[in-house]
Amino acid sequence: MHLAADTAVEYSMTEPSRYFWNNVVCGMNLLDVMLKHGVKRLVFSSSCAVYGQPKELPITEATPSNPANAYGESKLMFERMLFWYGKAHGISSISLRYFNVAGASEQFGEDHHPHTTLIPNIIKVALGQQDHVPIFGTDYDTEDGTCIRDYIHVLDVAQAHILAVSYLEGNASSKVYNLGNGEGHSVVEVIEAARRVTGAAIPVGVCPRRLGDPAKLVASSGLAKVDMGWKPQYPEPKSMIESAWQWRMKHPQGYNGE
Repeated sequence: MHLAADTAVEYSMTEPSRYFWNNVVCGMNLLDVMLKHGVKRLVFSSSCAVYGQPKELPITEATPSNPANAYGESKLMFERMLFWYGKAHGISSISLRYFNVAGASEQFGEDHHPHTTLIPNIIKVALGQQDHVPIFGTDYDTEDGTCIRDYIHVLDVAQAHILAVSYLEGNASSKVYNLGNGEGHSVVEVIEAARRVTGAAIPVGVCPRRLGDPAKLVASSGLAKVDMGWKPQYPEPKSMIESAWQWRMKHPQGYNGE
């Protein structure tokens, strides 16, 4: 399973070389080492960022790929490399195009620096570790003006990886699958849900749009359900926020406090 990458969209717009080096060049090095040692199956953590801002929703695997940022471009480039390494060398692969992963297990939570994703920033504010949650743009073409995303629990993503490994055992292929819940939630809606879960006020601050942020991303994950039997067990943002909140309450300083 290949999960390593630089992932912050906004930084990919100012430091594209870092993203193409780590996500593409180092990815190619991985493929060459796999060939050297006779490893012919790979499950790749891709991203819905490969789609950019699609003209129609929900997004299916047949939706044209048109990345709006260097991060999405780097993920798409590696997907294409997997296809051609499959043609030339017989590598079978599944690329899982995550939508917005959130939540935690009992043992592991989200703790990286800097925090660029919404729910960890919300929880930091709820714990008094940050003054406010930044909202990057309130003038998008959405009901409340904030970006809409399809949120998926990390445990559901983990289950998809296990199913993908099993699928590759009996199928020589180079396939891509969306991983999402098929419902979009705005930034404002997620913050309101977090207020109910945590009981905290959670102040916000409006900031300019970030470069490369599409207005709406909502998945159709029917293909993963049909081919691999995958079904999300925690589809509501509330369950993702609750699990992330519970983990952070036990680990207020993240892994640095262990």
